[in-house]
Amino acid sequence: MTNQIPYETTLQVKDHCLCLAAQRAARALARRFDEAFRPLGITSGQYSLLMALNRPEPPPLGPVAELLAMDRTTLTANLKPLERRGLVKIIQNPADKRSRLLKLMDAGHELLQQAVPIWKSEHAAIDAEIEALQPDVLRKGLSALA
Repeated sequence: MTNQIPYETTLQVKDHCLCLAAQRAARALARRFDEAFRPLGITSGQYSLLMALNRPEPPPLGPVAELLAMDRTTLTANLKPLERRGLVKIIQNPADKRSRLLKLMDAGHELLQQAVPIWKSEHAAIDAEIEALQPDVLRKGLSALA
């Protein structure tokens, strides 16, 4: 018979593990925003990606991947459906022909125009629900961990 971790340890992890709590909260928030964005045909992750491209100049892949805390391969895979919809275009960097830039197309800007009010409304509702937890303090803590 193998040595087993006591069940009390499992309960301790369930009740005290910051990683598990953050994962559960992230999934719940993603489901909530996915539902809010469903009428636009995008997910919360796609909204974040489109918003990350909303810059004065098209950014390279690296900084966008870093901002979204994903590797470049995952970012490239996540760009494909947005590119197929004409929301994003991957273009050659004129300053360095070997690198690519991520251009938010007019259709992407238009979609963000529709999505931002949804995001603001949903965000305000969440902030109101967790007001006692001081949402700004929570955001600062999460940013410190990121």
